[in-house]
Amino acid sequence: MKTIKGPAVFLAQFVGGEAPYNSLDGMCKWAADLGYKGVQLPTWESFLIDVDKAAESQQYCDDLKGKINSYGLEITELSTHLQGQLVAVNPAYDTMFDGFAPPELRNNPKARTEWAIKTVKNAGTASRRLGLKAHATFSGAFLWHTVYPWPQRPAGLVEMGFEELAKRWTPILNHFDENGVDVCYEIHPGEDLHDGISFERFLEATGNHKRVNMLYDPSHYVLQQMDYLAHIDDYHQFIKAFHVKDAEFNPTGKKGVYGGYADWIDRAGRFRSLGDGQVDFASIFSKLTQYGCDVWAVMEWECCIKSSEQGAKEGAPFIQKHIIEATETAFDDFAGGDVDKEMLKKILGL
Repeated sequence: MKTIKGPAVFLAQFVGGEAPYNSLDGMCKWAADLGYKGVQLPTWESFLIDVDKAAESQQYCDDLKGKINSYGLEITELSTHLQGQLVAVNPAYDTMFDGFAPPELRNNPKARTEWAIKTVKNAGTASRRLGLKAHATFSGAFLWHTVYPWPQRPAGLVEMGFEELAKRWTPILNHFDENGVDVCYEIHPGEDLHDGISFERFLEATGNHKRVNMLYDPSHYVLQQMDYLAHIDDYHQFIKAFHVKDAEFNPTGKKGVYGGYADWIDRAGRFRSLGDGQVDFASIFSKLTQYGCDVWAVMEWECCIKSSEQGAKEGAPFIQKHIIEATETAFDDFAGGDVDKEMLKKILGL
């Protein structure tokens, strides 16, 4: 067993134009004052980290790490969710996802993809320079528009989609392997890796690449009506990153999983601040600890009702309360000892 590290916070949802949310020092002091011990850095926010520079300069990484450490914080992982999304984009989504790329690359899918792959690779190099062992990202998607197919998917479509997805990602995975860093795909609707079966398809398509791992976020399983506890039983060996995010699912006669195109607040499935939803975090922390998952518990705040300020304040103590100090001894160790075969025979009447 292993004690989960934390509490930590993903900074992406808190970035803003005013202090303390517009500078690295400001966000570090803010997080530390709230009781967080780690920060997950979104690499698309250049004021938090210049990922290209981090890939080139050990001195830059040492200075960045030193500054964050000076606030009593550690970097948990780097995140390339937006750039990872752009590694694989179906043309149906070109217009909407173009906003994730630099302006000069928009309306140029080929150049956008090349930039995304290069940037994710740079994040792998930067992770090594920062002493990190795991990286958070999205897989992107070629097939998502066929997830509930009408007309039916033609034979071979799914296989071709995962073959191409693996083709895009394998050079990236090899680069991360050279840097000793695991790639943790957030299992998430909208991505081709959105549940256990799709994760297994991708894993197989990459030749069971050892750097293919998971970012576990139970909120996305609640909204899909998946068994998020059994998922840990099935895939705990792949869980190398953890987003602590709450959610609820309240279907009616008018709305269910797909939400009727409603705004978040009116959907059956909604993200909530920690403790306000339906996720059984006590059981999640127990299972992750039992299986020895070496992860940071990173709060990702997304709530359609509560303010981000209140959510952030409540997040650190909520996570701290759920972290289990893994026992190093069994409660019945007093009955242990060396194997005495003669005694065992006597107990068994042999």
